[in-house]
Amino acid sequence: MTKFTKNKQEKDIIITIKRLGINGEGIGYYKKKIIFIPGALPNEVVVAKIINRHPHYLEGELVRIKEKSPDRINFPKGVDPTVGGLELAHLTYPKQLEFKQHLILESLRKYHPRDYMKYKVKKTIPAPNIWNYRNKAQYQIEFNKGKSKLGLYAPNSRRLIDLPEMPTQTKETQKTEREIKKLIDKLHIRIADFRRHNDGIKTVVVRQSHATDEIQVTLITIGKKIKDLKLLASQIMKLPNVVSVFQNETQWQNPQVWGNKTIKLFGKSHITEEILGKKFKLSPRAFFQLNPEQTTRLYSEALKYLDLTPDQTLIDAYAGVGTLGILASDQVRQVIGIESIPEAVVDAQENCHLNHVRNAEYIQGNVEKLLPELKNQGVPINALIVDPPRTGLSKKLIKTLLEVQPETFVYVSCNPATLTKDLVLLSEKYDVRVIQPIDMMPQTPRWEGVTKLVLRKNK
Repeated sequence: MTKFTKNKQEKDIIITIKRLGINGEGIGYYKKKIIFIPGALPNEVVVAKIINRHPHYLEGELVRIKEKSPDRINFPKGVDPTVGGLELAHLTYPKQLEFKQHLILESLRKYHPRDYMKYKVKKTIPAPNIWNYRNKAQYQIEFNKGKSKLGLYAPNSRRLIDLPEMPTQTKETQKTEREIKKLIDKLHIRIADFRRHNDGIKTVVVRQSHATDEIQVTLITIGKKIKDLKLLASQIMKLPNVVSVFQNETQWQNPQVWGNKTIKLFGKSHITEEILGKKFKLSPRAFFQLNPEQTTRLYSEALKYLDLTPDQTLIDAYAGVGTLGILASDQVRQVIGIESIPEAVVDAQENCHLNHVRNAEYIQGNVEKLLPELKNQGVPINALIVDPPRTGLSKKLIKTLLEVQPETFVYVSCNPATLTKDLVLLSEKYDVRVIQPIDMMPQTPRWEGVTKLVLRKNK
């Protein structure tokens, strides 16, 4: 654990901000040590207070701005500035796009994969809507000092901000969360207590389909038998556009938000989303991008860079509910999707049936294990698309890819650092033709990009 000292009696200091960090914080220097100041922008002179001293860096708190950047705009009115997920809301949108292109360029310079200076890194593709685009709200709930709270934790804390105004969230998901809180209070439904480790509701998840406006609600609970939970679910079903209510059961020792067991309490088994003319059923745990409109652009770019031909077999790794593979199925001979979550595989198979796709197969398992097996079975692995979590590709999988050697593949990434580290290894046998950043989450430093790789020909 990193040791640091905390001193609330620190004197104010004056700092010139040099650049933005990967989390959107302003970066400057104080006595030759780097200092991170959330809310500060490049070229600003700010008054700050040191709140944490670490061995190699400092954490600062913005007190006031002495010289303001011309790129600064007003933070949204009526919004708690301590809520997470709005780290760039004080920066003009064109500069947010520049920042996200700069993130991958800086990461390439840091890890310097082979020939990185020759990579074509395009400008960030902007989002059509920079507010109210998130169609999934995942709010935590707690009961403390005789009062319930439902909302979001302030960054790096257990302080819950009760039902915050979240301008990046769709209005319908926020309204549904508020109505659910009223019902929980009215029916005196038990709320999980992390201090005493008592059972109850821990998280309320609301997801809305952009295509149909259907709303799917999941109550994540500690413990299975929560008194009057079905009564609560029956009342939630009466809210506008709600078509289903689920219960997901987890335990205190689980570090993830979701548990492994999900049951339907009322309504439909899925909601339906639509992208590029194809329909996709989504069960509660199924991964789907949070910005439906920009997802269409993301997948269009990925398919464009795959440059598929009718005689190819496409491997869709980390397939999720089969989105990319099904969208590409019209362009190839065969699609084989690989996904580790059983429910997602079932969703992918149902989505094939829903879209009358007969040349796609989805199997459950780990990519690094199944790819060599497929090759040994004589499956021609000549095209590949990967869309891994933020941790990127495992070294074992990269080793497998370098052995299997698909001729061309596209890497969809949500983390420039892990992407670039993976490219260091992949560039042993692959050339990077293009990296296309796409702004999936405006007002945040979150990054998404599509990278086209092509197997290097032996000379």
